Amino acid sequence: MSKKIDFLKSLSSLSETDIKAKITEDELRLKKLRFAHGITPLENPMSIKELRRDIARLKTESKKRVSA
Repeated sequence: MSKKIDFLKSLSSLSETDIKAKITEDELRLKKLRFAHGITPLENPMSIKELRRDIARLKTESKKRVSA
């Protein structure tokens, strides 16, 4: 739970362009992880789930800032 709170606190210090850059960077990382997992199983497949959730949190924060 504390990882989530730390992640959300770190988002408040980022600008909108930084958040968008991080989203694209993480989406590329997710694509590479999925590809690597398809070829050979990852040591920690839960990292895919965590990364997906981080991307969702970033997108939610981005939408909040646009609507506010």
